[in-house]
Amino acid sequence: MITETIYLKPENEKVTLEVHSFENETKDNAPAMLIMPGGAYWFLSDREKAPIAERYAKDGFKCFVLNYTIMPDGYFPEPLKEASLAVIHIKENAAKYGVDADRIFLCGFSAGGHLACALGTMWHTEEAKPYNDMKEGANKPFGMILAYPWVSLVRPYNHEECTVAVCQGEATEEKRRAFSPYLHVSERTVPAYIWTTADDTTVPVQNSLLLAHAMADCGIPFELHVFPKGDHGLALADYTDEKGSLLHPDVMTWTEESVKWCNSL
Repeated sequence: MITETIYLKPENEKVTLEVHSFENETKDNAPAMLIMPGGAYWFLSDREKAPIAERYAKDGFKCFVLNYTIMPDGYFPEPLKEASLAVIHIKENAAKYGVDADRIFLCGFSAGGHLACALGTMWHTEEAKPYNDMKEGANKPFGMILAYPWVSLVRPYNHEECTVAVCQGEATEEKRRAFSPYLHVSERTVPAYIWTTADDTTVPVQNSLLLAHAMADCGIPFELHVFPKGDHGLALADYTDEKGSLLHPDVMTWTEESVKWCNSL
């Protein structure tokens, strides 16, 4: 359940940080999970909000959900600055929330995976700074969990609808490269747990492979899981509709495995 809503940008009441609390959750010095739902930067998926928070809370995480700027209200890199604001807020209020300020993880889905990966790779850049006098590293997460992430705006593995949203309608080659997180992997990039499905027709599996390749080249720790089957947007992979297309018991293991990965860092 949402116990508090933080308005990160007074000029835009839609940009909020939701604080989620559940019964019997860890109260002191818990790792934090900042969740970024997907939706192609055109909407924010409810299945990638509270259900994800509830799942991670069961394993001792204090969970937050970021409602970031989407079209037509604004363009990238505004969501990146908002993600920075969210991390800064959690760190500055760590004692209040019972959070370990040094163990803040991001969990992003699809376009939210793009946002999470952008912060994980670009936290030190000017594009990620929400204000000029931000203390170095104040917005740096500890690690990132990326679910079927979209990280390439470069053809042929891009998602054109997302690309238009990110590039403000002018998808030049320069912008495509500037906002492709996998091209910004460096020694400053934070570790990642990455998962996707091989037959995802919305965000090609090559996005995850390109990211993993870049991280391997830079010596950044990562774990990669490519499940053979599953539509895009599986979330917890426990959702049944009239077609049952998002119910994949074999994929459900990603949450348990990602918790193990977080605890291993």
